[in-house]
Amino acid sequence: MDASNATDEKPDVERIEAEPVNAPKIRQPLYAARKKVFPKRASGQFRRFKWLIMAITLGIYYFTPWLRWDRGPYAPDQAILIDIANRRFYFFFIEIWPQEFFFVAGLLVMAGIGLFLITSAVGRAWCGYTCPQTVWVDLFLVVERAVEGDRNARMKLDEGPWTASKVVKRLVKHAAWLAIAVATGGAWIFYFADAPGLLKSFVTGQAEPIAYITVALLTATTYTFGGIMREQVCTYMCPWPRIQAAMLDEHSLTVTYNDWRGEPRSRHRKKMLAAGESVGDCVDCNACVAVCPMGIDIRDGLQLECITCALCIDACDQVMDKLGIERGLISYTTLNTYAHNMDLATEGGRHPADPKRVYGPDGKLVPEVRHFRWRVLARPRTLIYLGAWSAVGIGLLVALGTRDRLAVNVLHDRNPQFVTLSDGSIRNGYNVKLLNMIPEPRTVMLKIEGLPGAVMTIPELENQIGGDSYAVPVEPDKLRSLKVFVSVPPQYLRRHEAKFRFIAEDKQSNERDVYDAQFFSPDKD
Repeated sequence: MDASNATDEKPDVERIEAEPVNAPKIRQPLYAARKKVFPKRASGQFRRFKWLIMAITLGIYYFTPWLRWDRGPYAPDQAILIDIANRRFYFFFIEIWPQEFFFVAGLLVMAGIGLFLITSAVGRAWCGYTCPQTVWVDLFLVVERAVEGDRNARMKLDEGPWTASKVVKRLVKHAAWLAIAVATGGAWIFYFADAPGLLKSFVTGQAEPIAYITVALLTATTYTFGGIMREQVCTYMCPWPRIQAAMLDEHSLTVTYNDWRGEPRSRHRKKMLAAGESVGDCVDCNACVAVCPMGIDIRDGLQLECITCALCIDACDQVMDKLGIERGLISYTTLNTYAHNMDLATEGGRHPADPKRVYGPDGKLVPEVRHFRWRVLARPRTLIYLGAWSAVGIGLLVALGTRDRLAVNVLHDRNPQFVTLSDGSIRNGYNVKLLNMIPEPRTVMLKIEGLPGAVMTIPELENQIGGDSYAVPVEPDKLRSLKVFVSVPPQYLRRHEAKFRFIAEDKQSNERDVYDAQFFSPDKD
């Protein structure tokens, strides 16, 4: 064969059947039009737990601004108040000033670490039980069921024609939603001003425009997110479902369909068992899908949309009870436990999963089947999170318990730095600020130390003799600024710059604060 023929020959190349996931003909939209979800009312231990959490969280949110806390005649008596006008944050007996915002930052850090801890231990428990979106959607669903009925009635009403009854029900439902949304926005603004006073001015139209704007915005968002969008907020808007996967490991609790005992599923389970065929515990009743507020099927595995509210567990357990089968077909479990049980059902992966391998002659699960054990939560990862969370909390408590409620700050006059008096004494001017951080008036002793022969003069306090100390009255929760002059006779001058201290002290509470200052004088030849 000549060289030209050899070149023309083409080798046989195997064609691989592969197709890109983003091919135009199969590309899925990033956002899909909403398909309405009509969750069926669930009952069981997890549903009761959700009722309890909803009552606690909503109670805290709506009623907290109305709690009173007596701080005396010089401070507001609202237990929790974010006083932006006076730059204060009140939390029962704790008062936070702007320069102490690190306490708030520390609480935010604790919240973040706590979220990591909860997720690594029990999955998306925050999403399923305490997230505001989940709580308000639950509340809106209560209203919807009360007005329109349970799942089948709501579906029938939605598909039916617009009759007078349908119009009335829809108007009542949306009016109730709007009332809840308005109450949500109204409760929020009460955290920023005295609640009774703000309510009166708000109703009479005398409140500040920002109050009405805030209520309007929160009403719109609550009504839209909780009533209209619902599960779409969790699916498309919330970043946490995309982040929480990094927090999970093989020992994290998640809501799981145990297909090692549920498959193959059949609606004719009794007939198949009587015929000696292999059949799983799942009877394909779709009860888990019907109660899911996200409208997903947990039997498809762990999904981004799943908020682990565990209502599917309640629904499935009720079906298992009716069939006389052991509960737990859908359960909170870990990947490690699931893998062990799947290995048991497949004999180490050598055969397809067969529920017969996990059941004994008595119809009960064999002892080798693993169940959830609480001690798996105490593992290095969760203990590290818990330690970090506790360390931040202890640090904040120590800082809170040891902080001073009296502060002094001094600013030296820049021009001129010093003045020579007629008797040869050198005088420096200072702007001294005394900060009283308690809601009570106090008398602060202001004195100087470390500057021999120095005399302090405060023109505002002419009635006092002066010298090296003054008794300065400071109003509650106020900053008092004083013009202070310090003079040193010429015989005591030693250096161009001399360091000394301003000391502010409250004899009654034994609090004191010190500021290191400088005294300037002419250069010595």
